Amino acid sequence: MTRELMNLTVAMTGASGAVFGQHLLQTLQVDPRVSHVHFVASESALRVLAEELRFSGRNSLVEKLIGHPSNKIQQHAESDIGASIASGSYPSSGMIVMPCSMGTLAAIANGLARNLIERAADVCLKEQRPLVLCVRETPFNKIHLRNMVLAADAGATIFPIIPTLYNQPIDSTEMARQFAARVLAHIGLPQQGAYVWKSDV
Repeated sequence: MTRELMNLTVAMTGASGAVFGQHLLQTLQVDPRVSHVHFVASESALRVLAEELRFSGRNSLVEKLIGHPSNKIQQHAESDIGASIASGSYPSSGMIVMPCSMGTLAAIANGLARNLIERAADVCLKEQRPLVLCVRETPFNKIHLRNMVLAADAGATIFPIIPTLYNQPIDSTEMARQFAARVLAHIGLPQQGAYVWKSDV
């Protein structure tokens, strides 16, 4: 039986951890089980990308993130609420927000849907499609925690950016690569070469 190819949405927002979103896109670019990726970067994400990865501006952002032009990854403006992923009738396989800021979490948890990222996430919740929020903040205050509960109760998966150490990563790049692989495995896209714990027992 042939498995249907996945059509995913990826958003990057204004939390630290741009390298994690970068490795997620790089992995999806080469995964043959994914036919199309809709990518949205918030205005705040552009600031973080400039600070952490030295990428400036919105033009050719996908090319900068994956290292070459892509026919698979389509970039949308955060303000484009008329994009295909803003409609529940569009056949999306789900959405990953990596990294997910506390502001974006709050908006999604409370159904604000003010821009394309928030609206696409809202669509995933109402259509009962996978929505993975890779939150990035420390420490969490009670507002953050309440919003995580609200989002989880609505159907989202809260998947904090907490890299693993038991696989003895050699650097932050390996941490980001392995974390992206864990998130993709969670939505049914296990990655070759990803670390899998094996008990000695």
